[in-house]
Amino acid sequence: MTQSAQHHDNALDRSGHAHDDHGHDGHGHGHEEHDDYHGTVKGYTIGFLLSVFLTAIPFWLVMAKVLPSSGATAAVILAFAVVQIVVHMVYFLHMNTKSEGGWNMLALIFTIVIVVITLAGSLWVMHHLNVNMMPMPHEMRNMP
Repeated sequence: MTQSAQHHDNALDRSGHAHDDHGHDGHGHGHEEHDDYHGTVKGYTIGFLLSVFLTAIPFWLVMAKVLPSSGATAAVILAFAVVQIVVHMVYFLHMNTKSEGGWNMLALIFTIVIVVITLAGSLWVMHHLNVNMMPMPHEMRNMP
C-alpha cells in the first residue's frame, strides 16, 4: 500500500467520514447542517410591516386621545410594546424553540424572569418608601 492510500485510510473515522490532517470534515469546513431559519425577503417584509403597524397604532392612540384615561392608554401601549418585542425577536433575530438546540429560548426565558423580578422588586421598594416617608414640612403644620 502506498503512503497516500495509507493516509486516506487513516483519514476515515469510524463512521466512514473523511477528515483532513487538521480534523476537519472534507464537506464544507466542518460546519454542521442546521435547519435554522436564516430569513427571507418575505419574512423581513412581514416583520417590517408588523413593526410599522405596531408603532403607528399606539402613536395614533396618544395623538388622537382615543382612550379616556392616560392609565388605559399606557396599558395598551405597553401591550403593543410587548407584541412588538416578540415580532422583532421572531422576524429579525430569528429566535424560536429550535434555534441553537433550544438554548436561545431558555436564555430568553431566564432573562425575562430576572427582569420581571428586578422591576417588580424595584417598584415594590419604591412604593413602600413613598408610603413610609416622613411628611413634608408644609404637611407638618396640620399635624396634632
